[in-house]
Formats: sequence, structure tokens, C-alpha cells
Amino acid sequence: MTEKSAARADWESRIGKPSDGRLLGIGELPAPAGLSADDGTGHVLLTWRPVPGALGYLVHRADSAEGPFEPLDHLGGDVLAVPHPPYADTLAQPGRGYFYKVATWSDTGAGALSEAVPGSARAAGSRPAEVTVAVDAAAPATELSGVWNRMIGAEHFSLLTWDKPGAGGSDVAKEYGDALAIVRDEIGVRSVRAHGTFLPETVTVRADGSFDFSGLDAVYDRFLATGLKPVVELSFMPEELASDPHYTVFDYKALVSTPARWERWGDLCRELTVHLQERYGRDTVAGWEFEVWNEANLEVFWNGTQDDYHRLYEVAVRAVKGVDDRIKVGGPSSAAAGWVGALLEYCQEHDVPVDFVSTHTYGNAPLDFRPMTRAFAEATGRPEPEILWTEWGVTPTHFHRVSDSVFAAPFVLRGMKSALSSTDCLSYWVASDQFEELGWPPRLFHGGFGLLTVGNLRKPRFWALYLLSQLTGGRIPAAVGGDGAGALVESLATRAEDGSTVDVLLWNGTLDQSKIDGAAVLDRAATVRVTGLEPGAVHTVESRRVDEHHANIQAVWKDLDGGDWPDDQQWRKLRAADELPVETLAPVTADAEGTAVLTVELPNPGIRFLRLARG
Repeated sequence: MTEKSAARADWESRIGKPSDGRLLGIGELPAPAGLSADDGTGHVLLTWRPVPGALGYLVHRADSAEGPFEPLDHLGGDVLAVPHPPYADTLAQPGRGYFYKVATWSDTGAGALSEAVPGSARAAGSRPAEVTVAVDAAAPATELSGVWNRMIGAEHFSLLTWDKPGAGGSDVAKEYGDALAIVRDEIGVRSVRAHGTFLPETVTVRADGSFDFSGLDAVYDRFLATGLKPVVELSFMPEELASDPHYTVFDYKALVSTPARWERWGDLCRELTVHLQERYGRDTVAGWEFEVWNEANLEVFWNGTQDDYHRLYEVAVRAVKGVDDRIKVGGPSSAAAGWVGALLEYCQEHDVPVDFVSTHTYGNAPLDFRPMTRAFAEATGRPEPEILWTEWGVTPTHFHRVSDSVFAAPFVLRGMKSALSSTDCLSYWVASDQFEELGWPPRLFHGGFGLLTVGNLRKPRFWALYLLSQLTGGRIPAAVGGDGAGALVESLATRAEDGSTVDVLLWNGTLDQSKIDGAAVLDRAATVRVTGLEPGAVHTVESRRVDEHHANIQAVWKDLDGGDWPDDQQWRKLRAADELPVETLAPVTADAEGTAVLTVELPNPGIRFLRLARG
């Protein structure tokens, strides 16, 4: 994690240069064609034809056809480019006319702009605008890839051995461990990425220059007892190895300097790998990912150049692979989707192993790096690297109120659905508000990055991932139509293997963080039409909701007139409310053609989970 709000605001001025794509065989991309703007209720819906090779697209807006056209900033604090159409401009003021252009996005940034098209948002009517969700229960089911639960982020693992009182008098080590168990059991998380493998409490350098990993042993023993796998982030630099032992970040003074002697960095990575194998087994460690550093493209995290990072990466990967070539190693673990192409080009040019590329983004759905990884595989004849977004979230800013909000819940679902076809992993940052980077939590709801509060209450973002994990069986088509379809309102649907249930998950959200508190003009009424059912069959309907009035633990706290931290009685009430209730709706009967229909409210922001079970 980073001191993000300041560093990312100026991410384009980062050290080093992006790839120009030439070594990977990716040339200059044309502007998108076929741009259209549909006037929607509370938004303008933009669509265009995807451009082969594009990582994403940057939407521009102006008050006139002559411009000037400026990128639309939906206030997420990171990369503004979106991975694909459609895009809903909810910043548009109803009744006011605008003009739009779209540029393709590559590793060098925005390309040429498309032709301009006009658009205008409509004001709200007397009733919510309507959308439809068409689910085909008879279609062949496909696998629903678990990009959301392969990995999750967490504060440094040494919190598992923390022995001092934490925020609000909490037991840090216990709550941190309990949080990992909750995301494991309720979301299905399989691995955890945390900073600081080489922090002073985990690794020390002896007088003779050898390394003492006993502190790491105590931490990993406790972590591995959870049944989860670690992502071994090769960071940060031990003081005895650093070229500048005073170059630190965070309240816990993580040392983020280049090494004084590069061979010593290699020794550290090699000996760590050997030690982990000896303690936990060669085959076990071979199943872990090793990631080189964290966000070296931000000066706050690295006092070297881009070339220095490439050297850091090469020394590390050759050291680890020299012990066991089966271990997957990758990087650049960069902020704001930077340096990915440059690392691939370096690895291509210098024949350096790279099993996965990793990067981060916030406030947006992740870009599509498949054009680069596929081009790398074609150019080198090697397997295509996996794409791991090892940090992702609703905001890069510490203590931002959006992190506790309902707004963040449909945001999570939008990002995860987008990632299903373009990535191997989208890891939410982080599991728990037991987190100390810029200081411990000052109050229960303080805008922490965690899915879980101090005390492990479930925030709306947690329930979004939980509902994804509740989808049963294989994925079936769920086509959304109507006002805001595909950009505000989206859906996923599954059918149980034996056909006994059909699950429909639908949500209504926007990237526009000026709407953190919701916007009535964006509320929708959703008609769900399920075809392919047994004619005449009666289905019970279970519903779960996440919105301002459902599964919103912060609203419960406000109703209790809470201060900074709950007293015992308030804790009891909060824990009693920490649930996602199941509501039973009226049964539906499939007609003679095997179609069942029901209509539900879908506020913005909001989520609905529907389960139709054959009676």
C-alpha cells in the first residue's frame, strides 16, 4: 500500500518511461469508431466499437463540438481509462447538452480521439426508470472464474504476533487472524498478499552477514495455520543491505532503498527461498507466488530508477528460480497500472523469467493487459504470463469515507465482472481495518481500506464479494437492457448443476464518486425474466439486498448515535445487525413457455441477489 492520495494524483510524472510497444510488436492504435451517446435518466450512456490491442479507453467531454475536450474524471483517484464500453457519464447535469469523444488507451497513455457525438442526460421521472434482465436458464453453463477469491490483501503478516492493545482497545493479533478466517470461509479466499517480508521483526542480518529468519518463522507458522497461502512479496530492504538506510515509508518505517550491493539482495532472496523450503516443504513453496517489491514506480516506495527496478527484479527472479524453477515470480507490482509493458520488454530483451505481471489500480475497473501478455508470449515463445491485479479497491486514499459506504458495494461487483474475461486475479485491498500504514484507526468508521471493521463487522463491500461466492453452479447468460444497461445496471446469473436453482445477481452503481451518498435519479426498477424453466413449475424466491437500508452496518451505527468507539451494549447491537438477511418473496410460476417474471426495486447504489428454487 502507498501514501496514495498525494502520490497517485501525479502518477503520470513517475520515474521512468512506459513501453512504446515496439519490442512486443504492438503499434500505434487507431481512435475508436462507432461512438454513440444515448440520453439516459441521470446519465449519458456511451458505446463504441472495441479496438484490437487497446488496454482501455479514455472518455472526453466538452460543452461544444469545438471543445476543448477534457478527460472525464469520476473522482476515483487513479487511472481514468476504462477497460471497455459502455460508459455512463453520471456527472452530466440533466437537461444540459455535451459533446463526447473517446481515445484508445495503451501503455503510453491516450491515443487519438474519435469523432465527437452529442448527448444529454434526462431528469428523473415520477417513477424510477426501468431495466430488464433476461436470464436463459436453458443455455449451456460455463465456468464462473473466481477472480475475486484467488487472493486478497492484508496489512503486514507480523500483526499476527502483535502483543500491544490496538485501536479501540482491540486485540490486533486475534482480530487480524479472525479476519483472515472470515474471508477464507465466507468469500472463499485462497491466498493473501501482504507487505514487508523483510521487515526488522521478521528478518535480521547477523554480524557474520548471514540471515536470521526466526521472526518470519513465527509469523508464517501462525499464518499457514489458517490454511491460506502467502504471496511472498520480496520487500522491503533490510537496513544492513540498503544504500540509504534512512529512506523509509509508513508509520512502521519500511525501508524502501536500493541495495548497497546487488549481490547481497540476491543472497537474501535465495536464502529466503531455501529457508522456506526447508521449513515448509519444496512442493508447498512451489505453489506460492513471489512478487518483487511494491509500487517502485512511486518515489515514495523506491529511491532508484526504473532501470534499477529492472535490475532488482532480475537479481531476485534468478535467485529464486535458481533454487526452484517451479516457483512463480513476477512484477512490477506497480501503482496505477504503470511499467507493465516496460518490464515485459526488459524480460524479452534480456531473457529474464516472468511468470506473471502484477499491477494496481483504484477507483475504476482494471484495464485489459491481455494484448501485452499475448504479444510477449508470441514474441518469445514462452507461456503467456498471468495477469494478477495484486491491489485493487474503490479508492487509493487513506481514511476516505467511500470505503465504509454502500457506494463501494456495486463498484466491487462492476470491477469483478469486468475482470472475469481479462485477468487471472483481482485482489481487493484489504481484508481488515487492523491496519497501521498511516496510523491506527481513530474511530470505528474512519474510511479504512478493510472489508471488515476493527471488531470484524462486515461492510457493504464485504457483502458484495460474499454474494459472488453464493452464486451456485455454472454461469448462464444474463442480458441487461433498458435505461443504463451495462454501465449502471449489470448482472451475473448461474444455474445449479442439477437445475434445481437459478441465481441472479444484479446491481446498480456508478464510478462517479460525487454520488457516494446515492442519487435518486439513478434508481431503477428491474424486471427479471427467466426463460428455459420447466413449464408450469412453481419456484420459491429468496432475495438478499445491499443498499442504504439493508446490510449497511454504518447506518446501524449512526442510528445508535455512536461516537468514536462502541461501548459493550453498542457492540452487542452491532453484532446482532451484522448479517445479510434472506427475504422470501412471492413464488413465481413458469408459464406455458417456461418463463417466469418478477420485478424488484434496485436503488443506486444497490445490489439484489435472487434465488429461484424449483418447488
